[in-house]
Amino acid sequence: MRIFQVDAFTDHAFSGNPAGVCLLEGGEDDTLLQAIAAEMGCSETAFLLPAAGVMALRWFTPVVEVDLCGHATLSAAVVLWRSGLAKGPLGFSTRSGLLGATPHGGGAELDFPARPTAPLATPPALTDALGAEPVVVHESADNWLVELGSPAQVAALAPDLAALRALPTRGVLVTSAGGPDGCDFVSRYFAPAVGVDEDPVTGSAHCTLGPYWAARLGREELVGRQLSARGGTVRVAVRGERVLLRGEAVVVLAGELFPEGEALSSGGARGS
Repeated sequence: MRIFQVDAFTDHAFSGNPAGVCLLEGGEDDTLLQAIAAEMGCSETAFLLPAAGVMALRWFTPVVEVDLCGHATLSAAVVLWRSGLAKGPLGFSTRSGLLGATPHGGGAELDFPARPTAPLATPPALTDALGAEPVVVHESADNWLVELGSPAQVAALAPDLAALRALPTRGVLVTSAGGPDGCDFVSRYFAPAVGVDEDPVTGSAHCTLGPYWAARLGREELVGRQLSARGGTVRVAVRGERVLLRGEAVVVLAGELFPEGEALSSGGARGS
């Protein structure tokens, strides 16, 4: 099995969000996929079976399968194009419906579903877990969105991860308007409940951030910057019930996976 690691939503290695990409041969069971994702240790590993037409695509964190992942989809598309397994626009069949990827610059433009929010009364446990007072809290299908007063507050957060894990939500998305390099909004994303204490750059979160800030700022095209230690940039275009996510990606590792633990040959140039 061929396996890759890709740094997504960045134009240089060792930044952005690393994703595993595993090209399946067919017949692999979910237990193996979960074990591979745990072995990779990335926030998500993408699994796909290359084929003509629409390809099945799944994503696993180190502990659970998830419904939607932007950076691993971007990574999977880039692997297919740069390895010569596909050309031009791609279609992926996923747990979140049909997703599209089109070559764009040094990466891709992803066609994802919008995930709008609704206001939520601030849970006291959330304020305690974050160690910060929200301006407003919204909820989407599986996350809470928390707006703070400034990018500096977002950057300085040091939340209680155990307390976040106990909240009745998949993840907590913290954001504010403005930020470095003239971006429109900043964010950080914490999802310890699914094995991701802090995700470096979260494409799927921008399916929520895009519509939220488009309504607030009165513009459909926005630039978001995620303020994790690695950092990354996501360009967002809101198109009704869809969101276009644009970002670059860099392949940093390519190799072979031996699920049965097969050793390399003891002879020749590969080892002794």
